[in-house]
Amino acid sequence: MASFVSFQTSPCYVINSDIKSRFRVRVQSSDGGDSMTLSSASVAVNGNVFTEGKEQIGAVLTNGGTEGKSKNRNLYDGGNSKFKSTVKTKLTKDVASDELELLWDDGYGTKSVRDYLDGAMKIIKPDGGPPRWFCPVECGQPLRDAPLLLFLPGLDGVGLGLTLHHKALGKAFEVRCLHIPVFDRTPFEGLVKFVEETLRLEHASSPNKPIYVVGDSFGGCLALAVAARNPKIDLVLILANPATSFGRSQLQPMFPILEALPDELHDGLPYFLSFVMGNPLKMATVDIEKKLPPRVKLEQLAVNLTSMLPCLSGLADIIPKDTLLWKLKLLKSAAGYANSRLHAVKAEVIVLASGRDYMLPSEEEAKRLQSSLRNCTIRNFKENGHTLLLEDSISLLTIIKATNKYRRSRRLDYVRDFVPPSISEFKRAADAIGLLRSAASSAMFSTLDDGKIVRGLGGVPNEGPVLIVGYHMLLGFDVFSLVEEFLREKKIMIRGMTHPDALLGKLENLSGEFSVLDWIKVMGAVPVTASNLFKLLSTESHVLLYPGGAREALHYKGEEYKVIWPDQQEFVRMAARFGATIVPFGAVGEDDIVEYVLDYNDLMSVPVVSDYVRKANLLPTKIRDETKGEVANQQLFFPVTLPKLPGRFYYLFGKPIRTKGKEELLQDKEQAKQFYLQIKSEVKHNLAYLLKKREEDPYRNIIDRTVFRALQSPLHEIPAFDP
Repeated sequence: MASFVSFQTSPCYVINSDIKSRFRVRVQSSDGGDSMTLSSASVAVNGNVFTEGKEQIGAVLTNGGTEGKSKNRNLYDGGNSKFKSTVKTKLTKDVASDELELLWDDGYGTKSVRDYLDGAMKIIKPDGGPPRWFCPVECGQPLRDAPLLLFLPGLDGVGLGLTLHHKALGKAFEVRCLHIPVFDRTPFEGLVKFVEETLRLEHASSPNKPIYVVGDSFGGCLALAVAARNPKIDLVLILANPATSFGRSQLQPMFPILEALPDELHDGLPYFLSFVMGNPLKMATVDIEKKLPPRVKLEQLAVNLTSMLPCLSGLADIIPKDTLLWKLKLLKSAAGYANSRLHAVKAEVIVLASGRDYMLPSEEEAKRLQSSLRNCTIRNFKENGHTLLLEDSISLLTIIKATNKYRRSRRLDYVRDFVPPSISEFKRAADAIGLLRSAASSAMFSTLDDGKIVRGLGGVPNEGPVLIVGYHMLLGFDVFSLVEEFLREKKIMIRGMTHPDALLGKLENLSGEFSVLDWIKVMGAVPVTASNLFKLLSTESHVLLYPGGAREALHYKGEEYKVIWPDQQEFVRMAARFGATIVPFGAVGEDDIVEYVLDYNDLMSVPVVSDYVRKANLLPTKIRDETKGEVANQQLFFPVTLPKLPGRFYYLFGKPIRTKGKEELLQDKEQAKQFYLQIKSEVKHNLAYLLKKREEDPYRNIIDRTVFRALQSPLHEIPAFDP
């Protein structure tokens, strides 16, 4: 009998004060049989009800058989444990939100591999039956119009490989995980058809939404196979160390030994596999706070490793000998099937490759897949092992956002599809630029409406729309501290308008590792286009705009702090249309960080280098009319600089200039131009003020700042000059 099973409820589903955190859910079998009622403290799997503690898997599980699929489809509605008619009406009220709050809690770092092992031992206990989908309770309620994400597991087949990522992914996706029971012997083609049926049903119900498929190891082969058979479905594949390289695995010579291994020795095999499959240190450090003192971190690491080892014995139950041998044969056929069909894959693909994968040559395979697939992005994680998704690295949702792959429709909308940074992303982004933060020790000043200059951002309006326009320091060094300070002090997300080539992969790090450019995307950067500026202002956002763009950020020698803007105003009338407040600002300090050695003119005088620069600029993204002068025709290049004893960054945000009520700017071009020149003049004034006043800063020298910080205060509280 095909069965439909219950899900464990969670307090996150409480939407009214009269709904308690523990309630009862009515569930019926998919063949129309008798219904049953389960309390919130119980979970039913294949008709067996068992009670768990706080680590309950709690999920919707559906039969993997074809004959029961249409009936199952009518019983649940694809969300993270959302039911249709089988749940009381008051519990099916739509509580999905349109957006997440800024610096929301994504839960990353609160779970570890031990939670995976504990959960796996529970979910396999009442095992039996064919493959099925389940929705982890921890995923909670997703955003409105969230796309579907299907997780295809590795050899374990449990489906809990995203344990560390459930809470974060559950906000942005409707998450379903594939569970393949321990003793299931469905051939690879059968698994392909099962996943394919789900994809086609979901695509038919939401044809304009993408479907995300996360394939871990073996699941990567399964994801590619399904994508090859369904090229017309809008798919985004995330492949973590895909097993398409199985034919080159260093473990292949061991397979005959595994077959001959006596049963009494199999219980020791999990301990060996755990060290081959993953990086134990990376597994044990997931839930350890990065900023703890070294001694405390070592103590917690020792505790985690000690507590994790006894749990590894459970792998013998998750993958018993007969199952392991079957899965290895299954893996061989899966790799062959997927590799023979790579040419047919049209989906967007992200390949995550571990540098210390001792099971598969994952880094080499990532390069091969990138050259074989039409639209493939790779990210390498040098210190991680094969079980990347269960190790300390970067949140999977962060990776999806950083590669510009998160969208809720056929085309990416940088405004509508933006997921604000979580608190863990904010901390990791700050750590990524930690050296620059410490060296710059940014001091920020702003101007109140009465013209008084104060320390901090008190003069910048809290309510949008606000357009912050200013001078771009060398290589955009000013951006990082600015965005961070607005988040820290005012809890405001600054959406920076950035050159498209920095966001569309053209300037990606050749190593494929997660880079500063990725963090820029996570922290809200948007390609600088008129349509994006229109959308941001219409949603009352705080927008960061550099009229000088790349020309200022890549200026030449002797042009430090020279405001290089287009002759024609480009943003004034757009701001006036929405009544936006314009805040002009200046930033100085680049000359305190690096010494300029070779600029564009110097590089173009070197034959080999000049050819490279010309080649890199053959097909640049045009963001302005080429007839508008040097700002529109700036060639992209990387100047040669040398570090020097760091000074300090200073920012001054001028008096807010309001455009509300100035509708004449929309019609009178000359008046708009004068308004534009006024803003440009304010930026120059701010720069001149900072260049003069920084001479009065007793902590401009990094040595003085370091001593003060060590004795008295955090980085953002180091004193500066009196305004």
